Amino acid sequence: MDPAVAFGLVLRRLRTAADLTQEKLGFDSGLRRTYISILELGQQQPTLTTILKLAKPLGCSAADMVALVERELMGTRRKGQFRPRQ
Repeated sequence: MDPAVAFGLVLRRLRTAADLTQEKLGFDSGLRRTYISILELGQQQPTLTTILKLAKPLGCSAADMVALVERELMGTRRKGQFRPRQ
């Protein structure tokens, strides 16, 4: 799986778990809604700055996001395993 696609899957899961729309996440992170959509579709990879901007409104750390992407890439994500830090 492509890292951009894996990041997009993780981003969408975190966003929906946080009960945020793309628009609200964009507003809270200082990013455009269309960019959030592009990231979720795996059409672009985020910069470190973007990951840091997204982490806070999603209720997790940048390290947690990257770890979830790594798990997605390794195919080890299991049901019930998805729990970002509080």
